Amino acid sequence: MPPLPPVTKFLMLLCTAVFCVQLLLPVPLVTWLALWPAESGRFMPWQPVTYAFLHGDPLHLFFNMLGLWMFGSELERLWGDKRYMQFLLASVLSAAAVQLVFTLITGSLSPTLGASGALFGLLLAFGMLFPHRTIMPLFPPIPMKARTFVIVFGVLELLFGLSGGSGVAHFAHLGGMLGGYLMILYWRGRPPFGGRGGPRRFH
Repeated sequence: MPPLPPVTKFLMLLCTAVFCVQLLLPVPLVTWLALWPAESGRFMPWQPVTYAFLHGDPLHLFFNMLGLWMFGSELERLWGDKRYMQFLLASVLSAAAVQLVFTLITGSLSPTLGASGALFGLLLAFGMLFPHRTIMPLFPPIPMKARTFVIVFGVLELLFGLSGGSGVAHFAHLGGMLGGYLMILYWRGRPPFGGRGGPRRFH
């Protein structure tokens, strides 16, 4: 197994360290760093970024770090650290924006936390760049093409989000995919970002 590229390694260590601190100081960290709805009275301008470094429990952290390792490592090697960080930031911010709109519409006052928005952005990018790569998800343990995997999970997130009541920010996940997709369109110079040519490897 090749060594972890630097940004992915740093993010995995950072999220793990923050989770350890979170175990000791759960209320202060969630109060200040989680993404609170705008109407909750607790929203702060840094939260659309900092929420991604918090996690609800060890399984939440484990699966997000596993996905970051599985999909992020190869994308970082392909893009380089600068573009990789730009992509992650776009996914995180887009996920936050969609979740803020969702909580505004539904009236929810619950905070959002976790790197899942960034992970779903990476998943979308992996499916677009390596559509025929066969991967084996943990649930269900059925081998499938990366493009199929992305479509299945996107549809499931939409269905789960519309059903409601799960306590999972499904629309934030979709927002992360949207942000990642728009970033790739921007790099490729595709509408609505015409005239912005990107690396040829995206074409």
